[in-house]
Order: sequence, then C-alpha cells, then structure tokens
Amino acid sequence: MAFTYDLTTDIGKVRLLIPDRVDAGHMLEDAEITAYLTLEGGIKLAAALALESIASDTAMVLKVIKLLDLTTDGAKTSDALLARAKLLRAQAAAEDVEGAFDYAEMVVNPFSEREFWIKDSLRAG
Repeated sequence: MAFTYDLTTDIGKVRLLIPDRVDAGHMLEDAEITAYLTLEGGIKLAAALALESIASDTAMVLKVIKLLDLTTDGAKTSDALLARAKLLRAQAAAEDVEGAFDYAEMVVNPFSEREFWIKDSLRAG
C-alpha cells in the first residue's frame, strides 16, 4: 500500500486539496489517486472525485450513530465533503473557460473589409 505526499507531483497536489495528508490512517492509496487523475484529467477534478468517493464511503459507514454521549452523523460529514467537491469542480470549470474562446472576423467583400479595419482601429485605441 503506497502513500506519498510530495507537492511536486500530481498525487501530492490532489492530497493537498483533500483531507488525506498524513500517512497514518490515510484514506486513499496512490494508485487510487492516479486512477482519479486519469478519469478526470485534472488535479482539481481528481480531488473533487476523491472527495465524492470519500463522502459516499463516509455516508455508508458512519450513518447516524448515537452511543452514550457520543454522536456521529455521516450524512452531515458527507454533505460537507460534497460541498467542497462542488467548489473544486466550479473552480476547475472557471479555469477551463479562461482563454478557451476567441473570435475571428471574416472579410468576404469590400464592405466587410472596411468594417474590419474600422473595428480594428477602435480596438487598438
């Protein structure tokens, strides 16, 4: 069972974004994080998938347990992890949009050429 936490690697960066930074009692193996990176294709998306996986495991295992004065609520813990995963997915989507779209003007006749040069001079200031 392999566990590494090196921030120069993609695995380490995913571990940085999820609560799995200590070797003792770690939740995910390096191979699992590598699979998440392969499936999602990005560090933040892989971290989101890892959090979603941890959240579903937490909800299934903990449920709501009350024993003497101790209460655990797996659903609330799961909701918090899913909210973090949603935030990471939104950040990844916002980063993906920046610079992904541009436009091109076509010059098909003398009138559109004149319009192109007028707009180009307005853009240049």
